[in-house]
Amino acid sequence: MVPALALRTPARPTCDIRPDGRPTPEFRERLRRIPSWRNALSLTSMVVQTGAVLWATVAWAPWSWPVAFVLMGRAHAQMASLMHEAAHRLLFTHRGANDLVGRWLLGYPGLTPTDAYRRVHMAHHRREFGPDEPDRALYDGYPIGGDSFRRKLWRDATGRTGWKLLRMQLSQVRSPDARSRRNARRVVATQLVLFGAAVIAGYWWLYPVFWLAPHLTVWRVINRLRSIAEHGGMGESDDRRATTHSVRQHLLARFLLVPFHIGWHLAHHVDAGVPFRNLPRLHAALHEAGYITEALEYRDYRTLWRRLASG
Repeated sequence: MVPALALRTPARPTCDIRPDGRPTPEFRERLRRIPSWRNALSLTSMVVQTGAVLWATVAWAPWSWPVAFVLMGRAHAQMASLMHEAAHRLLFTHRGANDLVGRWLLGYPGLTPTDAYRRVHMAHHRREFGPDEPDRALYDGYPIGGDSFRRKLWRDATGRTGWKLLRMQLSQVRSPDARSRRNARRVVATQLVLFGAAVIAGYWWLYPVFWLAPHLTVWRVINRLRSIAEHGGMGESDDRRATTHSVRQHLLARFLLVPFHIGWHLAHHVDAGVPFRNLPRLHAALHEAGYITEALEYRDYRTLWRRLASG
């Protein structure tokens, strides 16, 4: 699925983009400015949306439950997207605020220790599909057969993948490594606080049914579909167009699958220091320079998933 070399021609040099796709110093400086206050509004919006879904879960029960269950999976996708931003230290200009929010408001509630994620994720960015690639098991080996693809999604949707990973994470509570043990205990402590809040509110079932279960099921499906759409079937290369897919972003996908511009993934790998708000701007500049062309970009996620499941 790696695009043919003939399609990966050098970019036309512009005032913003170099032939290898990297932004010029002046453009890069503008792109890398972190809009802290706007990001704070995005964080607030995510919290308000999640609270509204939980309120509707109680107020309109049981009719709201199927939709609420899916939307809570989306809430985990939103949290993970902003946590990813904090892991890159692009959420707030103040490093302390960035790490505090990234850990305690995004990472631990979403069952992810942000500092551990950061260490692993930086290895991913250093060399996609390289010898130290931490995420290779998630998107290596594509394209696969349609039956195999459906089995993977079924394991995700029924919670088997999520439960397996959760058990591995909980086992770190007694890890001989102090750092792993501390991270696991913080995740567990945060989950206990969330469960306690549900008990105090008088709706104890909100935590297991509408927080933990969507994470283990809906979020796992979203995570797989997004991850394979980022790198599935690609390979190791100095050319980011051979390591990372480019997919046209549509409203439904941005709402449910790739919130906060995380779907502009090729632009993100061209320059991992660009905050999420500026990724569409970088993507447009890459298109204008010819680094990304129509032949290199999938028209939607469904088309790419079909290719990934084509065997």
